[in-house]
Amino acid sequence: MRDRRSLSLSLVVALLATAALAACGGGGAESSSATCREGEIRFGVEPFEDPAKLTPAVTVLGEALEKSLDCPVKIQVTQDYSAEVLAMQNGKLDVGMFGPLGYVFAYKRAGAEAVASFADANGTLSTYTAGIWVPKDSDITSVEQLRGRSLALSSVGSTSGDALPRKALNDAGVEQRSVKITYAGGHPQALLALANGKVDAAEINSQQLASATASGTFDRAKFRQVWTSAPIPNDPITVRGDMDPAFKNALKEALLKLDPAAVGQIGALLDVTPPGPLVAVDQSTYQPLFDLATALGLTEKDV
Repeated sequence: MRDRRSLSLSLVVALLATAALAACGGGGAESSSATCREGEIRFGVEPFEDPAKLTPAVTVLGEALEKSLDCPVKIQVTQDYSAEVLAMQNGKLDVGMFGPLGYVFAYKRAGAEAVASFADANGTLSTYTAGIWVPKDSDITSVEQLRGRSLALSSVGSTSGDALPRKALNDAGVEQRSVKITYAGGHPQALLALANGKVDAAEINSQQLASATASGTFDRAKFRQVWTSAPIPNDPITVRGDMDPAFKNALKEALLKLDPAAVGQIGALLDVTPPGPLVAVDQSTYQPLFDLATALGLTEKDV
């Protein structure tokens, strides 16, 4: 009888302890469930830079986030802008770093919520600009003079490498069919098309300009900029809209607490040097891009 009572008492104590842990959120499995429910966090990044530079830079960010959230982070540099939007729409990405225009369509198709973006050392949200460049000795001095000329753009769906240059043509009254537009496959490729004399003009945004100048692949003294855009808020890091609210909160908190060193490498590719901590953003931050999509009549098929 004494043994049975001892066993029953031990069982009651164990059950009470388990209940107390559950009520308090204790226990490793319970505490990690909000951020590691599927065993890993799938983090997609749009291919805005040469993968040889982009992959190691974003890996540093992913490793810091993994440590902060105590859950493996799988980084995926997608094939193109549309692939990342589609992956999030199909539930294959939990977190995504999009170009500003890509975010517009990720918001519409996957409910993507902008969480954080890149800031300078003063904590101010960073921006960049789109641009159209020509050789220094070119007779082209304005967007209007692109009629009948060849223009290299980046990729379909790119904010600075597609939508904004095409809007510049529209604003100048230049029909797009009157320009020989080619999509080079990325910002680096569009720049090289111009540098190698393959086209009369090319889009080069301020981020790619800084990166190529620093690496010695572009001598800006040999070229001229004939058009530049208004500042564009830098790429947002987003979370899929149907994710657990606890995950969203944990992700936002972790991102905003990351050391600037964790975002330094990818920040440099976005022309944010020196970087500060990530700063909070939301849908309203990117309203000008929603307006741009409306002005151009863009739909999901255009990304």
